[in-house]
Amino acid sequence: MRLDSPRTWSRGLLGLLLAGLLLLPLVTPRFYPYLAMQVLILSLMALGFNLLFGYTGLLSFGHAAFYAAGAYGTGLLLKHTGVSLLPAVLGGAVAATLLAVVIGCFCVRHLAIYFAMLTLAFGMMIHSVVWKWRDVTGGDDGLIGIPRAALALPGLGSVPMADQTAYYYFVLAVSLAAIVALRRVVRSPFGMVLQAIRENEERAAFAGFTVWRYRLGAFVLSGAYAGLAGAMLAPLENTVAPGVAHWTKSAEPVLATLLGGPYVFSGPIVGSVLFLLLKEAVVRVTQYWLLVFGVVLLALVLGFRGGFVGALVAWGRRLGRGLGPG
Repeated sequence: MRLDSPRTWSRGLLGLLLAGLLLLPLVTPRFYPYLAMQVLILSLMALGFNLLFGYTGLLSFGHAAFYAAGAYGTGLLLKHTGVSLLPAVLGGAVAATLLAVVIGCFCVRHLAIYFAMLTLAFGMMIHSVVWKWRDVTGGDDGLIGIPRAALALPGLGSVPMADQTAYYYFVLAVSLAAIVALRRVVRSPFGMVLQAIRENEERAAFAGFTVWRYRLGAFVLSGAYAGLAGAMLAPLENTVAPGVAHWTKSAEPVLATLLGGPYVFSGPIVGSVLFLLLKEAVVRVTQYWLLVFGVVLLALVLGFRGGFVGALVAWGRRLGRGLGPG
C-alpha cells in the first residue's frame, strides 16, 4: 500500500480522529465531551436528512418531527417504564420510524416544493401535538426529570450511565455503529438506485424500479436516523421541551449538510462540527449572535458551493491533475 495514496491518508486521519474521540473525556473538561455528544447527535440527524436530500434528491423541512418522536419516546419510556437505556433509545427510534412510515406515505408521491411543503406541514402539526398534549408530553413545560437509566449488557451486568463520561462512550459507540451502517446502505444496490432516482427518475422507472417505494424506504430510514438522534438527546439533557419539534430545529440538519457538502458521505458530519463550533464561538462574542451567525453561514454556503468537504475534494482533484504528467 502506497503511503502517499489518498486512501492511506484518509485512513490515518480517521484513526487519529477515533483516538481523539476515545481520549476526549479523559484529557479535557466536561464541556468538550458534552459538545462532542451534541455534534454526534446532530451528525446522525444530518446524515439521515442527507439520505433524502443528497442521495434521493428530496428536500425535507420536517425532520424535527422524527427527532422529537425519538426524544419524547425515549423520555416517556425512561420516566414511566423503568426499562434500561438501550431498549429505551431503540424504542424512541422505533417510534420515529413508525411516524416516518405514516408521514412518508403521504409525502413521497410528491416532488420538489410540494414534498418540502408537505414535510413542513407535518412537522408543524407534530409540534402542535407536542405542545397541546399536556397529559403525555407535559405541554410547554416538556418532560422534566428524565432518568439516565443504566445500560444492561448480557454477561456484563448493569453499567451505570449517570456519569457523563459513561454516557459519552455510549453515544459514541451507537453513533459510530449507525454511521458505518448508513455508509454500507448508500454503497449498496439500494443506495445506487436512490442516486439513479435523483439523477433521472424516468430512466429509473423505465429500468423497472418502483420509484415511490424506494423513496418511501429512504424516507423511513431517514426518519429513523433523526429519531435515533433525538432518542440519545433525552437521557443527555434529562429533559425534553417542545422546541425539539419546532420547524427551526429542522433547519439545523439542512444547514449542516449544506456547510459540509451533500454529495460526500462525510459532508453532514463535517458540517455538524462546523455548525456547532461556529454557533458556540459566535454566542460567546455578541448578544446579536443570530444575526452574525446567519451572515457567516450565508458566506460559507455561498463560498463553498459544494460544501466544505466538496470543495476540498474538488481542490484535491485539481491538484492531482496539476501534478500529473503534462
